[in-house]
Amino acid sequence: MPLKTETKPTILIRAVTIVTDLIQIFLLFTLFLLFYLAQPVITERVLYLPRGGLNYTIEQLRKDGVDISLFDGLLIKLAGKYLQAGWIDLGKTEMSKGEFLYRLTTAKAALVDVTIKPGETNYFIYRELAKKLKLPPFQCSNIPEGFIKPDTYKLPIGMSPRQLCQYLYGVSYQWHKHIGEKVFEGFNFRVYKKYLIIASIIQKEAANPKEFKLVSAVIYNRLKKGMKLQMDGSLNYGKFSHTPITPQRIRQDISPYNTYKYKGLPPTPICVVQREAILAAIFPAKVPYLYFTKCGDHHLFASTWEEHRANIEKCRKVNREWAQKKREKKEK
Repeated sequence: MPLKTETKPTILIRAVTIVTDLIQIFLLFTLFLLFYLAQPVITERVLYLPRGGLNYTIEQLRKDGVDISLFDGLLIKLAGKYLQAGWIDLGKTEMSKGEFLYRLTTAKAALVDVTIKPGETNYFIYRELAKKLKLPPFQCSNIPEGFIKPDTYKLPIGMSPRQLCQYLYGVSYQWHKHIGEKVFEGFNFRVYKKYLIIASIIQKEAANPKEFKLVSAVIYNRLKKGMKLQMDGSLNYGKFSHTPITPQRIRQDISPYNTYKYKGLPPTPICVVQREAILAAIFPAKVPYLYFTKCGDHHLFASTWEEHRANIEKCRKVNREWAQKKREKKEK
């Protein structure tokens, strides 16, 4: 028996039905998309987009609490857009999802250079950051003293203190971890902290990087003999970073940072340090020095008290002349 063939009208009806269904699906999807893109989004005004693929960037933004999904990533791809790594300024904190995705792919941030120098303390670092980035006074509770990596940072105006603290911690942790892992088998901050404390004293005391390992040797030699460190640099902590150390200050400061009063190391690092100071703290010079004294723009080192006293006398005139030259240069 021959099969029944469809007539042309039947085929046409089916085609119309399929087209109608597709149009309905398209309209439903369009309505859903319009509804979805109209949803409100509350976010930080400034965001950091890490380097990596689109899905990786979205995942990192989600971890930072940003309202974004892989579906948003699909929409970005369909629109032929991409996310550029770095800081972006969205311009505001409340907007629709559609505007958020548009700004996410087109916005840029006004960046300022902020230099954090070795030897500086968190007290002054936070004030400089607040001034440059137009932030209210703040402190990073998650960042120990001496932990921030000294460097010149390109940071966006408009970022929040929370974002700044999070960013500085992440960059600094990776930096310290890299140094620690190259020297030791693994990175244990509790062990590493001791070297960071010593490195911070070296950073404050040494006149130049050539002296780092020599100052480190003096610290270890005095600790080994049970001697007090008696180093001015340990008193340049916090807000006293740039305060000259006087005999009166040495007598009156009862903090555990006063190495004239107490044996051993201070409880925390004193300032941020450069890589060379950390390596000097781990690998001190193999010399018997126990003392050093300022002599113009450098120090003289000694192994005995008698030699140290002779160096002090030798350097009195040099220090006076050097101080005079500095004053004259400053006045010009």
